Amino acid sequence: MGADGVGGELLKFPAGGTRMPATEETVKQCLHSVHMEGNEVFKFAVRVMGDAATKALEDAELQASDIDWLIPHQANMRIIQSAAKRLKMPMEKVVINLDRYGNTSSASIPLAFEEAVRDGRIKSGDIVLMVGFGAGLTWASIALRWGK
Repeated sequence: MGADGVGGELLKFPAGGTRMPATEETVKQCLHSVHMEGNEVFKFAVRVMGDAATKALEDAELQASDIDWLIPHQANMRIIQSAAKRLKMPMEKVVINLDRYGNTSSASIPLAFEEAVRDGRIKSGDIVLMVGFGAGLTWASIALRWGK
């Protein structure tokens, strides 16, 4: 896991919580929704997802070729494709539900994981690599062997 507050202004919720509680004015200004610098977030996401995935593989003493399934944060298809390409993972090994649910934020990886287990794609013994990023800017990754 990691965080780099230098990029905090690139992807944020300007208002909410105790720092800037909801008021009629903050709601009118749409300060309680995501504000994002798209191009910069894209560059960050592709880089950090690749770096975080590589680190998880190194820590687990695995190679990309050992991975049965990649489950990335479901932010957008271009980021997913770029991350898979950087890891040399064929898209057939990438769990995607973005086309059905859109970007479900911090729930995207657990939702995709549960769906792939439930529908039988992920089986006991499979090695799964999960990698995500988010506001702040933050990131995390894990390589695990699934077992029931």
